[in-house]
Amino acid sequence: MKLAIGCDEAAYQLKKTIMEHLSDIGVEYEDYGAAEGETVLYPDIARKVAEAVAEGKYERGILVCGTGIGMAITANKVPGIRAAVCHDPYSAERARKSNDAQILCMGERVIGKELAKCLVDIWLKAEFSGGGSLPKVKRIGEVEQYYFDKVKKQVSD
Repeated sequence: MKLAIGCDEAAYQLKKTIMEHLSDIGVEYEDYGAAEGETVLYPDIARKVAEAVAEGKYERGILVCGTGIGMAITANKVPGIRAAVCHDPYSAERARKSNDAQILCMGERVIGKELAKCLVDIWLKAEFSGGGSLPKVKRIGEVEQYYFDKVKKQVSD
């Protein structure tokens, strides 16, 4: 598995820790920024990572900022993406198993480095279980498609 990873300046240290951990466990990744000392708008990083995942360049992505919230909100604007903020083991597992989330979002100001590594491990090992969750994830896509079609119609009118 190869991942896309990105952060803003508020979470550079956590991203660095996660990248080191990914290397230690043999998971390839591509860093979409920010670089050390670089100031960026987190929506720009979230968009780049989410688009790369949506286009199939990567199976999954990890985004980190101060809280993880802004990254998740932005990533979820990209069609086909399900990004989840996870700051505990149960949420990290369920994000994959129940919601088929392709992007894990975390906040450096919310969790510590060791917990972040634990959450990454749980999230990487978990797979979408389908079952009773399948119709729910399908409905997420239908809601997304409804609004996509609605906007498309408004633009063409």
